[in-house]
Amino acid sequence: MRNRMVIAAVVALVAGGLLAAVPATAGSNGKVREYVVQYGDGVSAEDARAAIREAGGRVVDEIASIGLAKVQTTSAGFVSSALDEAALAGVARNRIVGYAEPALREKVDEVESLVAANGAAPEVTAAVDAEPLVDLQWDMAMIHATADESYAVDTGNPDVLVGIIDTGIDASHPDLAPNFNEELSQNFTTDIPLIDGPCNQEPDHSCEDPADVDEGGHGSHVAGTVAAALNGLGISGVAPTVSLVNLRAGQDSGFFFLFETLEAFVYAGDHGIDVVNMSFFTDPWLFNCRDNELDSLAEQIEQRTIIDTSNDALDYAYSHGVTLIAAEGNEHTDLGNPTYDAISPDFPPGTEKVRDNITNDCLIIPTEGNHVISVSALGSTGRKSYYSNYGLEQTVVSAPGGDRREFFGTPQYNTAGLRVLSTYPAELAMEEKLITRNFKPKTSLAVVDCSGDQPSQSTCGVYVYLQGTSMASPHAVGVAALIISAIGSYDPVTGEFGADPGDVEAALKGTATDADDFFAAMGEDWRDFCPEPPTLFHYDDTTLPVDPPDWDALCEGDADFNGFYGDGVVDALAATNL
Repeated sequence: MRNRMVIAAVVALVAGGLLAAVPATAGSNGKVREYVVQYGDGVSAEDARAAIREAGGRVVDEIASIGLAKVQTTSAGFVSSALDEAALAGVARNRIVGYAEPALREKVDEVESLVAANGAAPEVTAAVDAEPLVDLQWDMAMIHATADESYAVDTGNPDVLVGIIDTGIDASHPDLAPNFNEELSQNFTTDIPLIDGPCNQEPDHSCEDPADVDEGGHGSHVAGTVAAALNGLGISGVAPTVSLVNLRAGQDSGFFFLFETLEAFVYAGDHGIDVVNMSFFTDPWLFNCRDNELDSLAEQIEQRTIIDTSNDALDYAYSHGVTLIAAEGNEHTDLGNPTYDAISPDFPPGTEKVRDNITNDCLIIPTEGNHVISVSALGSTGRKSYYSNYGLEQTVVSAPGGDRREFFGTPQYNTAGLRVLSTYPAELAMEEKLITRNFKPKTSLAVVDCSGDQPSQSTCGVYVYLQGTSMASPHAVGVAALIISAIGSYDPVTGEFGADPGDVEAALKGTATDADDFFAAMGEDWRDFCPEPPTLFHYDDTTLPVDPPDWDALCEGDADFNGFYGDGVVDALAATNL
């Protein structure tokens, strides 16, 4: 049904061009284009709308609280006309947001190429009352989120609301259903057949999906890491009794539109969401630069608008009590010293160009946006994952994200269990040929746990191994939810439970385990993982081309704070003991 790997058919698609009929105007080429337009400072919404009309656009949606609109137009000169309007501050194509987990789109190829192996993760000793698949959750053991550690102290307050800004949450999954908040969940997207697949082949035969489904899989995986329930089935999350809110801003295909993402930020602030997970970067630019000489003026304006509108929305959410946590990205780049970007603009496919003059003034959004806590990824040995971005300025904390390249030269190398196991929609797993219709795994990347004698979607939990900073970020989000549970309070007026985001960040960093203590507990020297002189070699992957990329990375800083681990590895037990 869903082909999330093949996007070539949409090269000619103008984002949003099929969503509405817009009358042709003078200077029109007949194509409908969609933009995010930023209002000028102090300009009323009425005046801004009038300016948009004058420039040849039509407002189809608006976020008045931060002064921006979604606009559709057939005018080929809309951008220049809009920028001539004094009431308008910026214009960006309502392009798409890509995952910080790029390997997700290649998962089918990985399934086919993965050597069928034991898939065993590093051994974990299960507590008596732990969930059935606890032995596969090396990630939870690493951060002390287990039955005899953090769960024995606190599993989280159900009044803590965790927003998952992603492809959705499969509320029918038996490990997610107990903690799913249907009332607050929202879907800000509409499926687009040319990139998401034919709507008549959807389970609901509609492009208008309800807010309790996930036809992309990524969001459900993230949600399970945060709060898979303690119910005697499958796995458990970091904070297994907090509430999950689906803030779907992502297309089934794994892309997100800018406007819908900004809507999710503002909605979180307006509806009492306590912490959000953001495992994406704002497309089409990996690095958004305000005045890169290799970009046209229109491209520079677009990137400025992406930065400014995103920061406005992030500021709004933060000021309304939302703790903002994001994946750091999977480009193996020192974000404090970036130099190269060869994937932007990355939509439509084939439009990318090489920019070899990237500087630290260029930003990945939302990872480097205002108030955002950026999380790097670790493998099961505690080593920085080979793909994870890093940086002394950007890394706030670190968390398990998986690393299939650990244990090079051993049978364990490149096995499924070196990744992170979490919840996954059953129907999607069947479509992707990860499991059979009878709930039998077809690859070591998938695990099924059932209750009762008759396997069904309501009695079987499906779980998939993935790796990425997308998987690291929700571990930090789960710990933040435990911190909010510990230090939060009820508002005497609204009755809502929450905590100041600044206090949450301070506690998240304060309870993280410093690198030297983290490795000492494993009988290791932290300098073997962040060495002097400051480099770290990642083993080459024999499946890569003849000339694999250089996996050396500069580890700056000391045990208290460094570019690989930030303030340390998040710790669920320390958070519950607050």
